[in-house]
Amino acid sequence: MKYAFNETKKYDAIAVGRACIDLNAVEYNRPMEDTMTFSKYVGGSPANIAIGMSKLGLNVGFIGKIPDDQHGRFITNYMKNVGVDTSEMIVDTEGHKTGLAFTEIKSPEECSILMYRDQVADLYLQPDEINEAYLKETKALVISGTALAQSPSREAILKAVQLAHKHDVTIVFELDYRPYTWKSTEETAVYYRLVAEQANIVIGTRDEFDMLENQVGGENDATVAALFVHTPDLIVIKHGVEGSYAYTKSGEVFRGKAYMTKVLKTFGAGDSYASAFLYALLKGETIETALKFGSASASIVVSKHSSSEAMPTVAEIENLIAAQV
Repeated sequence: MKYAFNETKKYDAIAVGRACIDLNAVEYNRPMEDTMTFSKYVGGSPANIAIGMSKLGLNVGFIGKIPDDQHGRFITNYMKNVGVDTSEMIVDTEGHKTGLAFTEIKSPEECSILMYRDQVADLYLQPDEINEAYLKETKALVISGTALAQSPSREAILKAVQLAHKHDVTIVFELDYRPYTWKSTEETAVYYRLVAEQANIVIGTRDEFDMLENQVGGENDATVAALFVHTPDLIVIKHGVEGSYAYTKSGEVFRGKAYMTKVLKTFGAGDSYASAFLYALLKGETIETALKFGSASASIVVSKHSSSEAMPTVAEIENLIAAQV
């Protein structure tokens, strides 16, 4: 089964939300307290997804807010160099800064992220900075859950959702739950459900869907039944090493296996999964193939040091899939 997009649009996808800096530990197998050197990369879920899709060959744009400083220019230049359209990257003029994510790599099973997200520029994206003429030119709008955590970014996202519906743009909601950005689980559930019910495609881990439902130990069947009453017609629920499941409103269920790899770190998997999954759908591949692409891409990225820089090529993904048939 394939997923239909409006093929008359200029862009394959436009992502909206945070673009920040990842500072990944160069020294492995030690706690962050003892780590002295870090490597700098572009980070942030929607930025990573846009970068991943662009590296796979899609025509991708980005809407976000960055500071007027060296970090902001680094982000813009990197994204531009990998082919992402940055014409709607808004430069903050009020002194807000770039979010920083320091990563600790104790072992393949023990990784953590220390976030600096106070007064960050991406959460100050204003509703009037969402360009309707730009947004209506894309097949898919990719929204990250973190952008809903605070105003005015929250209202900017809700405006983007309204405009996407107006212009027949497929809305992809990547749940991207980051607890340090939210005030409470109740607040998270309110806004996650509000956007999920208006999205066409919803992607997340089982734990993230539990946040949407404000519960623990939710069941996939109940989750999809509740959302299919509303706009969504494709829901992807990831279960880590157990693989992922795609559910369609017409009643089909597809399972994608996880691919074996030598894991270096655990972060970056979700962004790489989403970029490759959406790439396959947008290129007219079946949902089954898209699940394979997503899982293979995630396996490749967790085996490498970065997230954005490690986003694979189509050939790398296809080679991994072929090697583990």
